Amino acid sequence: MIFTMKKVFLIAATAVIVLACNPQRRLARTILEDSRFDRVDSMARALLATGFNAGAVYNQVWCRDLNTFIETSCDVLPQALIRENILRFYAFQQPNGEMVDGVVEEDKPRLEKFVYYSDLAPGYTGHKNTVETDQESSLILLTAKYIRKTGDRSVLEETVGGKTVLERMEGMVGFILNERFSDDYGLVTGATTVDWGDVQPGPGNIVRIDEYTKWCIDIYDNALFLQALDALDGLLPEPKYRTLRESIAANVRKHLWDSDNQKFIPHIYLDGSPFPDDFDENAICYHGGTAVAIEAGLLSREEIAAVNLRMLRDVEESGMATIGLTVYPPYPEGLFQEPCRRPYNYQNGGDWTWFGARMIRQLVRYGFVREAYDEFSPMIDRVLENNGFYEWYGPCNKPNGSGTYRGEAGVIVSAIEALRAWAAENAN
Repeated sequence: MIFTMKKVFLIAATAVIVLACNPQRRLARTILEDSRFDRVDSMARALLATGFNAGAVYNQVWCRDLNTFIETSCDVLPQALIRENILRFYAFQQPNGEMVDGVVEEDKPRLEKFVYYSDLAPGYTGHKNTVETDQESSLILLTAKYIRKTGDRSVLEETVGGKTVLERMEGMVGFILNERFSDDYGLVTGATTVDWGDVQPGPGNIVRIDEYTKWCIDIYDNALFLQALDALDGLLPEPKYRTLRESIAANVRKHLWDSDNQKFIPHIYLDGSPFPDDFDENAICYHGGTAVAIEAGLLSREEIAAVNLRMLRDVEESGMATIGLTVYPPYPEGLFQEPCRRPYNYQNGGDWTWFGARMIRQLVRYGFVREAYDEFSPMIDRVLENNGFYEWYGPCNKPNGSGTYRGEAGVIVSAIEALRAWAAENAN
């Protein structure tokens, strides 16, 4: 008996030594044993099982939001219901291939004054903040994710208004190339906004293209379009957009990547900047667009390491809680007419897990797992502390916006899955 107990002790001691000498294995065990992941994952899935609208304060189903939680929705909602909601977007496609962003029941309250109607979707209205160029890419991506998750390729041949879904997807690419593309730079264009945001400085309509719009090129729109091209090629019998994808990626590196400062420049202006001449916009780092660029494979591992260090430094200097910090430093007071764009508010320096958790997933993808786990922890801690998935967080980690923000729930589940998948492969 004594001999047996000694043997057990030696085996246990050996296991401890092995773990101590193998930090990767120790990290994997820590991730797998982290009970916070179970609790937050369950909370997120419960929320996503209740519908598709962006959150409690939003009635609309937005394709830019749905793109970030569609995969988990496929786990918790009937496939037929998901398919129905996807096809409804296609019913609102415009003759030029343009896609709306939000769709909502006609009798529900909405903030938008300019709405779209479609005979193919009676009882519903659509809307679009036209200053952005991410809606078409978002719908292509969420459709591809739905197919990959469910195996339902038949949706591509579903006819909507005399055109198949696949034809309409290619029509969206045509819209971007015909109406939102600079031949001089070979890059996607849009209105001036804060990183991935959907509000222009003014003084006219802040969410729709108008006579005051300053056209520009930014990293977010281009990186998301690259992902959409990859997704669309993956659905075709033969790749069709590879040359276009390679050209845009090369032009991103040529025109938008600031190699000296290891960051993306905020904007290339096509008809003048809306900001004062003495404003140094390139001092600002765009966290959200950078995360999407990494998703699109635009940065090397060494550049990702440098970018992540910059994000951590920005978080420390700003006093915000996580790398979900949208931009740093924020645009100064007064440059945007909309009050919600004051410094450290909403998209101008607010902290959005909706983008921060996308960066976490990319850190795992590129082998920075310790960094991913450490930087993810404050994101899930505040979900538990506030008992909800808040749209964004302000100074002092104050929760703001919808407390049932499905976009945050979706990206958190994706980050948890990425960490757990790595841990399962490296725990033994």
